[in-house]
Amino acid sequence: MNQRIQLSLTGLSLMFVLFLSCQDKKQYSGNVAEQIKDYPVLTITQRTITLNSEFPATIEGQQDIEIRPKIDGFIEKIFVDEGATVKNGQALFKINAPQYEQEVRTAQANIRIAEADVNAAQMGVNKVKPLVEKNIISKYELESAQFTLQAKQAALAQAFAALSNARTNLGYTTIASPANGIVGLIPYKIGSLVNSNTPEPLTTVSNIGNIYAYFSINEKQVLAFSKNTKGNTTKARIATMPSVSLVLANGTVFYEKGRITTTSGSINTQTGSIRVRATFPNPGSIIRSGSSATVRIPSRLDSAIVIPQKSTYEIQGKKFVYRVSADGTVKSAEVGVLDNNDGQFFVAQTGLAVGDKIILEGVASLREGAKVISRPVKADSVYAKNL
Repeated sequence: MNQRIQLSLTGLSLMFVLFLSCQDKKQYSGNVAEQIKDYPVLTITQRTITLNSEFPATIEGQQDIEIRPKIDGFIEKIFVDEGATVKNGQALFKINAPQYEQEVRTAQANIRIAEADVNAAQMGVNKVKPLVEKNIISKYELESAQFTLQAKQAALAQAFAALSNARTNLGYTTIASPANGIVGLIPYKIGSLVNSNTPEPLTTVSNIGNIYAYFSINEKQVLAFSKNTKGNTTKARIATMPSVSLVLANGTVFYEKGRITTTSGSINTQTGSIRVRATFPNPGSIIRSGSSATVRIPSRLDSAIVIPQKSTYEIQGKKFVYRVSADGTVKSAEVGVLDNNDGQFFVAQTGLAVGDKIILEGVASLREGAKVISRPVKADSVYAKNL
């Protein structure tokens, strides 16, 4: 009797263990099912995107004219202040050089002397001429008098030239602006001795009605621009390039658009780059010569494979995405992207094809070979706000 009871208890124990085992398996299976999560999935299509290439630039005025004295002297007056707007011909400096005033007076006195000599020589000719006509004296006397008159007339012309030169030098004592513009730094003050060899200019006058933004591009970028623009010559290709923007030092974009106007004719062998000039109108003279800025050049790409940056992850400088296979497993795929981007999207050149499905968000929580439940996302909703 006791043996039967013991066997019955043993059987019940085995059945209870099997029951618990089945419950554990069901619970484990339930946990496995719970681990398969759904992710937004984007189907790759071709899009049109505009990318911006940015280049550090230095700003120069349309004219940056150094104002230097042509004569020696002391600065007597300064008619303008730094930063003042001046007109063409407006007086800037007065140089105290009394020697040039003396030269003018001397030249005027020499003219009066030369005029007297001419009059005396003319009287000599008038005196000799009737005597020659009456054969009282020889023709030699008349010719000599005429040569003397010509010499005195030449001396008078020379005196007038000396006066003109003296007046020109005297005019150099007042230095006027050669163009409309803005006055730069004035390093020399009243009383300073200056001359044509003075190391620094008296000031600069910058005409900044238009400004030039100079920047450099490397050989690869030159070839890319040549490939993506139409025209058989550099001038023709420049004419077809889109308008460019100027990003100022404070990060704001200048409200006036500019154009690429010229490039240097050869590549700098030391830097491997060419110099490019973009011209911008500058109403109100807001941007000053010597400023720093960034030139932003847009480029339009048609039929490009565009992927959101949030769908990528990076390992050792390489970009990857998770591609979703037909059975719902994900596999990492390396993609080659263009260096320039708009901050939201990459243009994939290699690694993806139209029709591929990639995980749009949450790539950091995935692992290679994981199973996911695809939640398709409309491409238009992904790109609408940015492209």
